[in-house]
Amino acid sequence: MTNTTIRALARGAVIGAALVAAALATGCTAVAQPRPETAQAAAPNPASIPVVLPRTELVYEAIAELAPTLELGVGPLGERRMVPITGGSFQGPRLKGKVLAGGADRQLLRKDGTRMLDALYEMQTDDGAIITVHNEVLTRTEADGKPYRFSHVTLTAPEGPYGWLNQAVFVGTLHSLRPRSAVLIRVYRVY
Repeated sequence: MTNTTIRALARGAVIGAALVAAALATGCTAVAQPRPETAQAAAPNPASIPVVLPRTELVYEAIAELAPTLELGVGPLGERRMVPITGGSFQGPRLKGKVLAGGADRQLLRKDGTRMLDALYEMQTDDGAIITVHNEVLTRTEADGKPYRFSHVTLTAPEGPYGWLNQAVFVGTLHSLRPRSAVLIRVYRVY
């Protein structure tokens, strides 16, 4: 450091000490407070936040007709299959129409017996709107022998009368209609 720099630092220290001494002599006891924009708001106590259980309402019930299962071979995560969707119908309080052919349900049968289903297909309402359905299902058998078949459903609809389908979380159930080659899918809006 140069002599000039040292003298400037010393002068700053002397001025700072003089300001502190003057503040103490006049009885000033204020402590610097953080600025409001940097102060962190107090976090709410989790116990004060009420538990809100999700509720559901039926959006539609669909019957999807299926073609025979295509075996895709065993991969590192388990046995792979694909089930083509050949058509069907759906109906609910605010929409109805047909399930379009051309979709498919890709399945993974894990080594623990759980099946992961990943279905992607389209439905057409009676007034012509096309809704894309992405249904991810987990199925397994409970210890008591009861089936567990629940899904997360993503619906994508065109803007307009069915735009509300783009603005909610949907869950579903899946039921086999054997010996018929079809499944019953019920979809619910969570609110």
